[in-house]
Order: sequence, then structure tokens, then C-alpha cells
Amino acid sequence: MIPTIILITGIIIGSFLNVCIYRIPREESIVFPSSHCTSCGTGLKSWDLVPVFSYLFNRGKCRYCGEKISPQYPIIEVLNGLLYLLLYLQFGLSVRFITFAIITSILLIITIIDYKTLTIPNGLVLLILTISLAYQTYQSFNNQSLSLLLSPLLSMFLGGGILLLIAVVTKGAMGGGDIKLMGALGLLLGIKYTVLTLFLSFVVGGIISVILLISKIKKRGQAIPFGPFIALASFISMVWGQGILDWYFNTMFL
Repeated sequence: MIPTIILITGIIIGSFLNVCIYRIPREESIVFPSSHCTSCGTGLKSWDLVPVFSYLFNRGKCRYCGEKISPQYPIIEVLNGLLYLLLYLQFGLSVRFITFAIITSILLIITIIDYKTLTIPNGLVLLILTISLAYQTYQSFNNQSLSLLLSPLLSMFLGGGILLLIAVVTKGAMGGGDIKLMGALGLLLGIKYTVLTLFLSFVVGGIISVILLISKIKKRGQAIPFGPFIALASFISMVWGQGILDWYFNTMFL
């Protein structure tokens, strides 16, 4: 029962993420005005906003003007629900689950915005930083040791610092948004998972970039955003990081 509720909750929140993805790059309010068709401007009724089902029922078109609706909308809704479910199965109902779920949704917004615009909004990075600081502070007080904040703070500078160094050496190959995002995530992840996230982001980025070039989705010399790779790598580290590290050290040092 609980997994189903988690899945549905994630899907519903995914609908709001689509609003953020559309409005934040345009510097529009994510609250006002209410949801409307981006083609004809008609205000949408409650039955037009049922996640996934409204899209399927209306065959991927606006019920008022007939304009096609991007499949991004149901994809983001379902994906957010599935990501929540994975986090719940890993961590159960806990502060860690809630924190990682919120961060994951923000990363999903960042992924699409960065892919479309090659920018990572500072407000979203600041939100991740704030949530990460609150989470690590809670962990420290819960364990009655403020010294536990030292590792996350160090990993914040480690994550952002390494990408900053790469940006300086390559004269701008790494964007400022990527540097700030990795720093904010470093505060959440701690040192070992930050290092793992950096490693995975380059591996995943290299593989996906080759696929995009071979499939001609991207042309040689065309910019490929790095933010989505950081987002994917950090989610992998959050959910399976310890298992990956255990496998690596057991394999290398047997």
C-alpha cells in the first residue's frame, strides 16, 4: 500500500515539476497564473490536469485548441514517481528518504532545463544547498556531534573545487552552473560519495556523449550540458553508492 502511495505522490509532484521546467527559464512565477495551455492560453480545468491520464485521454493534445502536447509531461510525471519509489525501497519512510526525494525532484528540473538552455538556475542550486545544509545539521544534532558537519563542508569545496580547476585548466569547458551544483551536492553527499559522483558523472557523460554524437542528436563541436550527468551520477551515488564502493574495494583488494 505504502509503495503505491509513494509512486502516486511522486507522479503528482512530477506534474508540478513540469510547471517549474517551463516557467523558471522564462522567469515566470511557478504559482501564478494557474495552469493554462501554452499554445492558446486557455485556463485548464481540474480534469485537464490529472497526471498521465489527462494526456492519454486527450491523445497528447490540448482539449481546447488541438495543439500537440510534449510527451515530456507524462514522462517527467512517471519518472519522478519511479525515482521516489526507488528511494523509498532503499531508505523507507525516513528523513533521508524525504530529503533525497526533494533533491531528486530538483535535479530532474535542472536536468531538463540544462539540456534545453545550457543553464542551471542559481535559485535551484541555492535550494539544494539549503536543503543539504539543513539535512547535515539535523544529522549532526541527531548524532550529538557537530564535528560531523566537517566532512560535508569539505566535500562541498572538494566537489566544486575539482570542477573549478577543470574549468580553469580547460579555459571554460566546465560551466559555472556545474561547479556550483557539484558544490551544493557535495554538501549533501559527503566526501566518499562526492568523489564517486564526480567519477560517475565523467564516465556516464562520456558514454552518453558518444551515443549522442553517433546518433547525430548532437553534432561534433556542439555543446553538451554536463548538469544532467551530475544529476544522474548523484542519484546513483545516493541509492547505490555504498554497494558500488563495496564492490570496487572487494574486487580491487581481494
